[in-house]
Amino acid sequence: MSSQDSAGMSASYRWRLHRNVLLFLVLLLLLLGAMAWAEQSGLSRNLIGPIFLFSTVMIYALIGISGRTSDVEEYFVAGRRIPAMYNGMATAADWMSAASFISLAGALYLQGFSGTSKQPGGLAYVMGWTGGFCLVALLIAPQLRAMNLYTLPDFFRVRYGGRWPRILAAVAAVAVSFTYVVAQIYGIGLIASRLTGVQFEIGILLGLGGVLLCSFLGGMRAITWTQVAQYIVLLLAFLIPVSWLAYQQLGTPAAPLAYGRQLAKIEAMEAMLIDDAAELEVRQEFARRARMYEMRLQDVELSMTELRAELEQKIRLLKAQGADFATVAQVRRELLAVPHDPAQALEQWTRAMRENQERAGPLGGMPRHAQAFQGDPAGDAPSRQAYDTSRTNFLALVLCLMFGTAGLPHLLTRFYTLPSPSEARSSVAWSLFFIALLYLSAPALAVLVKYEILHNLVGSSFESLPGWIAQWARLDPGLIDVADVNGDRLVQLGEIRLGADLVMLATPELGGMPFVVSGLVAAGGLAAALSTADGLLLTISNALVHDVGAPHPQTPRSAERRVILSKFALLAVAMLAAFVAALKPAEILALVSTSFSLAAAAFFPAMVSGLISDRVDRRAAVAGMLVGPAVTIGYMVLNAPGLRHFWGLAAEGGLWWGIQPISAGVFGVPAGFLAIGLGMLYSTLRPLPPVSAARAAPDHPSFPGSGL
Repeated sequence: MSSQDSAGMSASYRWRLHRNVLLFLVLLLLLLGAMAWAEQSGLSRNLIGPIFLFSTVMIYALIGISGRTSDVEEYFVAGRRIPAMYNGMATAADWMSAASFISLAGALYLQGFSGTSKQPGGLAYVMGWTGGFCLVALLIAPQLRAMNLYTLPDFFRVRYGGRWPRILAAVAAVAVSFTYVVAQIYGIGLIASRLTGVQFEIGILLGLGGVLLCSFLGGMRAITWTQVAQYIVLLLAFLIPVSWLAYQQLGTPAAPLAYGRQLAKIEAMEAMLIDDAAELEVRQEFARRARMYEMRLQDVELSMTELRAELEQKIRLLKAQGADFATVAQVRRELLAVPHDPAQALEQWTRAMRENQERAGPLGGMPRHAQAFQGDPAGDAPSRQAYDTSRTNFLALVLCLMFGTAGLPHLLTRFYTLPSPSEARSSVAWSLFFIALLYLSAPALAVLVKYEILHNLVGSSFESLPGWIAQWARLDPGLIDVADVNGDRLVQLGEIRLGADLVMLATPELGGMPFVVSGLVAAGGLAAALSTADGLLLTISNALVHDVGAPHPQTPRSAERRVILSKFALLAVAMLAAFVAALKPAEILALVSTSFSLAAAAFFPAMVSGLISDRVDRRAAVAGMLVGPAVTIGYMVLNAPGLRHFWGLAAEGGLWWGIQPISAGVFGVPAGFLAIGLGMLYSTLRPLPPVSAARAAPDHPSFPGSGL
């Protein structure tokens, strides 16, 4: 084939891609317009949500089915022919997970810009993730693409030789990706249940079906093009509500450019609320509840017995007084909620004590939104300590997210799908552009939502509370709680408890937008969770089949068998992740942050050392890949509240410099580099025996010239 014909085919291929993407955008806008017209015509809200859910998921499924393949090159790396712009969109969708779409604005709402000594601010996520992409662009992506591999563990096999680096990388990839995918499936269940009205667990299964249809048949090829479609959905779903709120409040849809005006108003409102008499009453009540739980914890078994006796006596009195059934039933529920054993009581009451202590602080426990850091560097000793700890946690999380981004297996694998290293550089630039469209809007959304709550919800009567609050509370009481703590029948800020996972999803209802926008936001959140879950599940299945169980030597038949096994491994892992997600182990952002710490410690030291120096050998790499994750996991486990309670240890006595467990990777990364350095020193004193050419050669037929 001539070069002219090849160029013509390339142009034809790109035009076909542009046409298909434009067609999807038109269909999506038509669906949105049709739903808006149907709502105006009286279509029930109970139907709008399911229609959005099934319409978008079916489109993703059709794309996934059309991309089905059993070819190794297509399944693992999409034939290495994804244009840079579309890989940038797919990477952005892969990146804009449930954490970024659902929880980032919530973190900025609850924690402000810089956070507290216990919760780093929302800007730490924006800065860390963006900085990580810069590391990928400058240091990692072009070199990985030049090696012409399939998976991240392949890099460790080719660079260091032997089996152990690849095995350790595969195990780490599974651990990191599984923690990450549990968060995504949790978000899928949350959104699907809200859209359809079904139980949370059933919502997980509904969303899981969409994940499997997108990824099971076509691997990376199908996932790439579904992620392009999902990015378009989540972009519209994010920008429309924030632009709507900005136009309502500021008269302009350009939220990132104008939200500073609302920030100044919020600072004035916060100053008033700190000294408000009704807010002080609420804080005092939470302080009283915290002391009550603290007293119960002094003798757990005796407190359990006394509490049961007190509630049983209260039920008898209510019955004797002829109280209504609802009142008696409420006390019975309180009796049933009493822990059944001391260990359960210890954990439950400790958690309740801490929550009430936090809510007893000003502004319901939230920091002032725009403060630099908690505390005062020029104040008394506790204020200076709070300032130092808050700043340290902020910087630690930024570093963890940066290093974790540079080591995420499912993200780095995306760059193997590009035609060349130069396309990899362009793709990273496109990814940053597409991510910035959302990341610049997230701080604006948090500010606009906070102003909406302070201006319209705080001070209103409980009788006039909007219906969406009760609807979300029925779905999951942990997402929102509004209770009349001081009994004045007026809503105080301290009486509102919002979960980080709710802020974005409830924005349309909070802003009084048509329900079709709520459906679009939920569909966007679902797209964000699905897009990331697709890539993560493929990474896990590939690690288990391609990297751990790859046959040797390779044959066409064994390669086809590997694709089939990868599909079934994907199915098994998806079901296990769904089971874990149904247990609601933690909030989405906490799970995602944990996975980044693990990725940073497991991959970053050995990968970067191997890319910048040829003196790092297998022994040193293995040492770094063992020590880094061990330090990270050890720090997380030793500071887990349940374990510390079990051993009777102080709640926060195990923290180093006050750094929270989610940022444990800040210790694992330097420990990994130190272990690599010591391993290099050891190898210098005792060199490895020479490696034969047969052992050093790549074990995959499509890897010519991939060694360093």
